[in-house]
Amino acid sequence: MKMVQDIIIKPLITEASMDMMADKKYCFKVLKNATKPEIANAVEVMFGVQVQSVNTVNMKRKPKRLGMNSGYTPAWKKAIVTLKPESKTIEFFEGLN
Repeated sequence: MKMVQDIIIKPLITEASMDMMADKKYCFKVLKNATKPEIANAVEVMFGVQVQSVNTVNMKRKPKRLGMNSGYTPAWKKAIVTLKPESKTIEFFEGLN
């Protein structure tokens, strides 16, 4: 059983995600094996909002080099959560504008 605190790893703060906040869309880094209903439930419980839809993207690993050493960044999962129009906004993101 996954706990709601374990599903959402961290919020993603980028220029593109800040622009999406006007449309009540928020980006999160989530657990790799989390499903869309689990992500929606976790956001609703943690932030007290109403979720309309969840879109997920599996981000692939990328090759990186530092001198002669080479390796890969880890693969991870991104979730874009859209809130209902009548829902309140997430307070965590309010001070970032």
